[in-house]
Amino acid sequence: MLDRAARQRLRTLSRDNAESVARHLVVAGLSLDSDPESAYLHAKAAQRRAGRVDVVREAVALTAYATGRYAEALREVRTVRRLSGVDAHRAIEADCERGLGRPERALALTSAPEVAQLPRADQVELAIVASGARLDLGEPEAALLALDSPVVSAVTDPDVRARIAEARAEVLEAMGRADEAAEVLQRAGVSRQAPEEQVVVIDLADEVAEEDVVHDAADEVVEEEVVVIDLANEVAEEDDVVHHVTDEVVEEEDSEA
Repeated sequence: MLDRAARQRLRTLSRDNAESVARHLVVAGLSLDSDPESAYLHAKAAQRRAGRVDVVREAVALTAYATGRYAEALREVRTVRRLSGVDAHRAIEADCERGLGRPERALALTSAPEVAQLPRADQVELAIVASGARLDLGEPEAALLALDSPVVSAVTDPDVRARIAEARAEVLEAMGRADEAAEVLQRAGVSRQAPEEQVVVIDLADEVAEEDVVHDAADEVVEEEVVVIDLANEVAEEDDVVHHVTDEVVEEEDSEA
């Protein structure tokens, strides 16, 4: 179910349209982690029906970000802020700038004066982004400092602390301090698994089915060519009939003359 606040934002739509948009938003939210591409498609479907509703554009922003469409996500985050008047996704906005290869712009967003007025959770997210941006610029010392702020140090949520530890370990590894990075991860209870080898599964049944589709399409083309040839023969036969009738008429006129 879509939460009550989000449903309130859909009240400007007709009832049928609002229900359809709500269904797309629910599916997008549920599949964001497991299937972000599907979530993005549902968000885009909702946008086609309700492009002026802020919660719809927010869904597009979040799913575009999750699928690496940073330019679109950046545009949508700013659209949401304009429609709602709420600066709720500044960390995503800054990270999109990083994703587009613009760490300086990311740092400008993370250090803006209004950041101090944001909730502490948002400030922590911005610190993580700022650390990554500093690392992008080849400034690992500054990247570590970004993670040593009082706001970051005060975090107690285990999941957020794990993400902070991963960011810190990444910086330490970039500085050649792999042992320290391993200790940081161990203290945070973060284990890194070796990437699994990619297994390519070939479904012969699907391939056969695809070949059948190709053959069917080819047969259709052949049938069309046959129809064209038959029509051409019909035209030729009609021409012969016309010429034959014309010759008879000419013979009759000559005999009358």
